[in-house]
Amino acid sequence: MADEAPEIKTIARNRKALHNYFVDDEYEAGIVLVGTEVKSLRENRLQLTDAYARFEKNELWLVSAHISQYPHGTHVNHEPERPRKLLLHRRELNKLRNKVETAGFTLIPLELYFKGSNVKVRLGLCRGKKQFDKREAVRKREAAREIARNTADARRYS
Repeated sequence: MADEAPEIKTIARNRKALHNYFVDDEYEAGIVLVGTEVKSLRENRLQLTDAYARFEKNELWLVSAHISQYPHGTHVNHEPERPRKLLLHRRELNKLRNKVETAGFTLIPLELYFKGSNVKVRLGLCRGKKQFDKREAVRKREAAREIARNTADARRYS
């Protein structure tokens, strides 16, 4: 029983990040939340579009992630866009800080999910794409779609 992997339930994905950035590496981080934030996340009331992670002192914070207020909350409901602390091992934090400060990378949240009863963030160590990179990605995706369509047609009519 102890060998079973915890169930993973995706809350939200940041699809725009994959369009705007090259993802070089990914990290899984815990996140510090209050009770009403967890309840809102269980209802998928989250927006990651403009979110990013930044270092303040020796800690990593998730900034601009919008978790809507819990509709059944009381006067102690949370602030929707407050910075939230991310939990990583010190060794990983030092490695990430070095890459972000020297190599010009950005930390972007790619996905938020429940792993068992814990909320986790999948962070991407990203480099920005230029406009021609985005157009090239769209071209490749459309070409792959066209090839798949043609092979499906060929199989269907042969």
